[in-house]
Amino acid sequence: MTAVVEEKSVIEFKGRMLMMTVLQLRTLDANQLHQEISQRLEDAAQWLQEAPVVIDIHSDLEIDHVNLMPAVDTLRNLGVNLVALARTDRIDIDTASTLGLGTLSLAGGRDVPRRSEPAADASTADTSQHSERVETLVVEQPVRSGQQVYSRGDMIVLAPVSTGAELMAEGNIHVYSNLRGRALAGVRGDSSARIFCQQLNAELVSIAGHYRVAEDLPDAHRNQPVHLSLQGEAMHFTALK
Repeated sequence: MTAVVEEKSVIEFKGRMLMMTVLQLRTLDANQLHQEISQRLEDAAQWLQEAPVVIDIHSDLEIDHVNLMPAVDTLRNLGVNLVALARTDRIDIDTASTLGLGTLSLAGGRDVPRRSEPAADASTADTSQHSERVETLVVEQPVRSGQQVYSRGDMIVLAPVSTGAELMAEGNIHVYSNLRGRALAGVRGDSSARIFCQQLNAELVSIAGHYRVAEDLPDAHRNQPVHLSLQGEAMHFTALK
């Protein structure tokens, strides 16, 4: 009889859906990029500063290593978490590898719905964290895996949120159904923001950068109606009746 000895593998392949942010560059001027990216990161919540980023070069731009390398170096020096270039007929694996990046196809991806808001008049701008909230976004259709939805104010979702989907709001988030994806409220730092849902089965919940992942959700509140808020830096769960 031949004995079969199984060796414990040192690696394991796992299927997982990861959210990435696509940064479309409409200029490769390093000075312009430094100025605007610095401001965006200063205003962003921590999750955006740490998000993996794919660079998408606008089709109108001329691409060569002379102007592409300084642009990439500028983003890196600002702490942008670059992982890849969007693959096109002008961007190939060799081009990306010289910059220390991979390539990634954006085919089949979904953009984050964003609303264009008129710039505030500097003479009348209110500096409070609540002043920038705008009208509530109401989502009536299911939010499916791979979709991201963003609201400059509060968000009300009237349908299920699937695993792999992501909700982001500068204000409160209300989900009148099953929340199985990610919900990030107060993404610009509003610690008074709250999350309400009819069934809590989330992959991640976050308020003003403070988060809990699925494994850390209280068992008593799983699959139950719940209201989430911050108390200091701790996330508080309250049953909804």
